[in-house]
Amino acid sequence: MDVVFGATGFLGRWTVLHLLGRGRRVAAVVRDPGGLGDWLADHGADVERLLFVAGDITAGPGLGLSAEDDERLVGARDVFNVAARYRFGLSREEAQAVNVDGAVNVLRWAGTRPELHGLVHVSGYRVGLDPEPRWPLPEAELVELYRSKGAYEGSKTEADAAVRVLAAQLGIPLTVVNPSSVIGHSATGEAGQYLGLADLVRQLWTGKLPALPGTARTFVPVVTVDHFAEFLATLTEPGGRHWVLDEHTPNLPELVRLLAGHLGVPAPKLRVPVGLVRRLPAAVTGADPETLTFLTEDRYDTGSAKAAGPPHPPVEPALRRWADRLVADGFGAAPAPVPGGFEDVGGARTYVAGARNTPEVVLLNGLSADDRVWQDLHGQASVLLADLPGLGRSGRATVEPEDWLAELLAPVRSRPVLVAHSVAAAPALRYAAAHPGGIAGVILVSPPFLEDTPVELRVGRISRAGAVRGERRWARAANDPAERRLLRALATEIGALTTPDPAQLPALVRRLADV
Repeated sequence: MDVVFGATGFLGRWTVLHLLGRGRRVAAVVRDPGGLGDWLADHGADVERLLFVAGDITAGPGLGLSAEDDERLVGARDVFNVAARYRFGLSREEAQAVNVDGAVNVLRWAGTRPELHGLVHVSGYRVGLDPEPRWPLPEAELVELYRSKGAYEGSKTEADAAVRVLAAQLGIPLTVVNPSSVIGHSATGEAGQYLGLADLVRQLWTGKLPALPGTARTFVPVVTVDHFAEFLATLTEPGGRHWVLDEHTPNLPELVRLLAGHLGVPAPKLRVPVGLVRRLPAAVTGADPETLTFLTEDRYDTGSAKAAGPPHPPVEPALRRWADRLVADGFGAAPAPVPGGFEDVGGARTYVAGARNTPEVVLLNGLSADDRVWQDLHGQASVLLADLPGLGRSGRATVEPEDWLAELLAPVRSRPVLVAHSVAAAPALRYAAAHPGGIAGVILVSPPFLEDTPVELRVGRISRAGAVRGERRWARAANDPAERRLLRALATEIGALTTPDPAQLPALVRRLADV
């Protein structure tokens, strides 16, 4: 039996998924399983092989396990400690409770398992370089450690030394794994963690990254979460330590340019030495002081990880998919009902999701909206969703909106119903007039030309750089009296040419009435 601590966390849930995927029986020791079982089932796991056990790694060497549950885990063979409190701004006591004391408690408990094959401890990639670790450290050294590195990295450094020293003393077979910055799934981009490098992407996306700390050679390596979880699941023999990271990760300035180009936002042109950023107030730089310790030019020996685990998936496509998913999920604020990504349409980096070739319905968002405005309609039909150029998550196009829409729909092989919300009514009507045989109908939701009040701006909370300018352009066009008259006349004409058949998509039409 495998026992996993930290199973409800970002790394832990993927580790459980990959262990179950190899047909292993897994016990997850958690304070509260939350929605982990459902998440695993949604990802295809055989949850019949999973056992939830109530426990808490901060509750001492017994881990808060009942006598009955401790007995149920007596046959533990491989123990994985993936638990950590990952947050910047922690106090030393908060960080030590989980990251140090919790790690020591797990190690001591693992040592009581009579059939123990090995303990896997997940450390940090910038710690553990000392070949002869010391622990416990004198208080004066601990004070300096936490002052210089911050509570999170300081606690990971202390924990790394603690488990290595204690494992040697107690004769516990120990494997230490040092992952770099963990990004989303290599194929889907699915994330679940929005600190560190993800927060830098958020700043890039919102136009709040005027300069990049570091040098041209600053290296912040990444590893995809599925690769890391698979690496843990494939470990066979205990012992040693492994730095798990993709050495082909572009240097930080190149990485930021890659993601900026993919998302269609400007990349910062200025670089500022880390030493200077440290001396400036965080309110001025926007940089969390704890994150600056990760901005170095250091490289790491990945030879043992390459020998022990599977090859890395290609890093640049993985970075793009991760960025897609970060934006789709609002950087954790609101998971997308149908995750999408960016592609070039009409000269604009356009956010597109759903059925790209054979949709029954094409949903076009209006001002200050994205695909969440349609979340009650998902599952009612096969849908294609897109944010208009210059709105939502899409950049500004180099062509007229109706030409952008024609390019968007060029790969479509079905005859969908166009559903246009707010200012999307204008390109939808013009497209319908030009391509009457290509669609099954048009449904307009709150078209501005039928409203008595002018269109107002309501830019979303986590908006792309330049979103306000895009909103203003669309609002000006929608409020133009001549444009309103033209669209009213066009709507009358289109209504005669393409009237949707309610029997075609009755459930969708009923839901639209509710919207």
